[in-house]
Formats: sequence, C-alpha cells, structure tokens
Amino acid sequence: MKPIEKQYLKPFILVTSLFLLWGLANNMTDTLLSAFKRIMSMSDTQTSLIQFAFYGAYFCLALPAALFIRKHSYKSGVVLGLCLYAAGAILFMPAAKAASYGFYLIAIYIMAGGCSVLETTANPYILSMGSPETATRRLNIAQAFNPIGSILGILMSKYFILSDISLYSISGTYATLGLVLIVILVVMLAIKMPGGQDRDGNVQGLGAVFGRLLRNKQYRRGVIAQFFYVGAQIGIWSFTIRIVMQELSITEAPASTIYLISIVGFCLSRFVYTWLMKFFAPTKLLLFGAAMSLACTAVVICTAGSGWLLVSALILISAFMSLMFPTIYGLALEHVEDPAAGGHPGDAKIGASGLIMAILGGAILTPLQGLLSDTFSIHTSYLVPFICFAVVLSYAIYMNKTYKRRIA
Repeated sequence: MKPIEKQYLKPFILVTSLFLLWGLANNMTDTLLSAFKRIMSMSDTQTSLIQFAFYGAYFCLALPAALFIRKHSYKSGVVLGLCLYAAGAILFMPAAKAASYGFYLIAIYIMAGGCSVLETTANPYILSMGSPETATRRLNIAQAFNPIGSILGILMSKYFILSDISLYSISGTYATLGLVLIVILVVMLAIKMPGGQDRDGNVQGLGAVFGRLLRNKQYRRGVIAQFFYVGAQIGIWSFTIRIVMQELSITEAPASTIYLISIVGFCLSRFVYTWLMKFFAPTKLLLFGAAMSLACTAVVICTAGSGWLLVSALILISAFMSLMFPTIYGLALEHVEDPAAGGHPGDAKIGASGLIMAILGGAILTPLQGLLSDTFSIHTSYLVPFICFAVVLSYAIYMNKTYKRRIA
C-alpha cells in the first residue's frame, strides 16, 4: 500500500515544505549556545536558557494552537505560525541594539512559538492524508525533510554567525530569515490550501477528550517517551560543538562541521529507516535505534580524551535516533480515534498537541545537562541523554509486546 495516495500528493508536498522551516530554526538555535558563551562569557547553564526559552514556547503554544486550528482551519494555523516565526526572527535586531540577553530570549520565545504552531498544524495533517496503516511511514517521509532545514540552519550559522561571532552577525542572520518568512507568508496567503480543513469548531468537552487520552496507555506512554527523546536530542546537539572543541582542540567554526556531519547523518538515516519500514515494523526499528543510541551515548560518557572515537560515537547517535520523533508520534496517536480502544473522532487534534507539548523535555532537561557540565564535566553531562534513551527503549519494548499480543 502506497503511503501517499494520488489525491493527497499536492497537499502533502505543500505541508511537507513547512517541515524545513522549523528544522532550520531548531538547529540555528543549537549553535547559539556556543556563540553566546563566547560573546557574553556565560556558563553552560546560562546559555542553556536559550533552549529553555525555545522549547518552553513549544510547550506553551501547542495546546492553544490545537484549539485554534480546531476552531478555524489548518491554513489559519500555518498563517499564524509564520507570523509569529517572522516576528521573533526580526526582533533579533533590536535585541542586538539593546545588547540584552533577556531581549534575545524573548525574541527566541516568540519565534519558537511560531514553530510550535506550525508543527502542531502540520503533523496531524500529514497523518490524516491517507490510510491509517501507512500513517507512521507517511510521517517519517515528511519528517525526513525536516533535517534538510536543519542542514541549512547549520550552514547559515557556520558561515554567517560562527565565522565572525558578534551580536550583529547573529541578529543580521535571523532578521534576514524573518524577511524571507514574510515572503513565504505572502505566498501562503495567496494559495488556496487543498483540503485538510478542520471543520469541527466545537471546542467544548476538552475534559472528556483529556480523560480519554489519559486512559489510553499507548498514548500516555508515548507522550512520556517523546518528552525524554526530545530532551536527549536537544541535549546532544546543544553541546556537540562544545565537546568536539574540547576533544579535537579546535574552535567553533570547524567544530560546527562535525555538527553538520551529525545532522546529515540524521537526515540520511531517516530516509533509510523509512525504506526499512517496508520490511520491518516501526516498533522493531524503534527498539533497534534506542538500543544503539544508548550504546553510543555510553561511549561518549566513558571515553573522555579519546578524540575521534568519542566524536564518531557522537555522530552515530544522530543516525540511530533519527526515526524516534515521528515514530513515537505516529504510534502514540495510532488508536486515539478508535472507538474500540476507547477513543473518539477528533481526539487526534488535541492528542497531537500533547505530543508537541512533550517537546518541553528540551527546555527542562537541557539546562539540567548544562548544570552537570558546569559542576562535573561535559562528558558526565551526557548521562542525561543516556537516561532519556533508556526511557525510549522502555517504550519500544512495551510497544513490541503490545503488537505481539495483537497479532496473537
């Protein structure tokens, strides 16, 4: 069965293009930790507040975004998300003039809020475009384009920010991105979005929806797994440049090349995982990816000073973990609208916002990793993603047992 049916091809392409945009913002933001550490002589804990602001906005805006698109339409969600994203990026310029870290955090929060709205809108839309049996595979295809945006974000950081680190190099890059987003917004306003509108304007009965979702063990555990997965991903990428600089005795710009290699590996392996889903169940691939990520993280923790051995393990983590977000997302929402499983039509929209709110893991766990880095060492701080991958592995084991029982 094809994951993308002919009648959904155009909307699929249109919505998938949005995945590039928040991937770009996510990974440009990761490089800011190293930039602000040098510019303002900050500790790892202080610079990790960038991720607290970014992923905190994801948590705060996800549910309002779900209610917004439930009342209006998917196109309205896209327009709102682009407006916030562009506004936050352009605010980087007055932040530079004020030379205020707090101002930057506000700009990052607004920009990330736009990304949250876009992601809350796009993910459930992709899942709805065809058969439920191919929904997880379809989302993996769309999410495979997210790291392409990540690669663009890293390249922009490498050549426009990290090559000449200053507040104005940071702000000029983000403000230019904001202007590009305004152009994209104008184009989106001119396009008639083909299908995918949410006609259910009734926002009542949220208590009943939350009750059903909380009783769904597969969904509930999926949200927890997603929280810890995002914590692992953001923690690993946030401190990649710093740990590579230390291991290879190089500066920020060449260290960002290793970060770029990690993201390229992440991108390519997601396509490989999507292809493998034709032959293996997503639950089995999730189990494999979690186990290998756990092993590679252990190498990073235990081989301080080994140079390329540690860096190679760091790169491999990105490759092994690449399927986790879309696979956990798809599995968690798999039966939330199935009456036989206690679900109800329309529950996926609110359920999707819960999975986006789980991105809060990046806001909470990254500062914890920064604190461990300041207190002990940057290598020790990778205990945080190690524990996170153990939680994801636990979810993968649970889902494999669940699928075996269903087959039996």
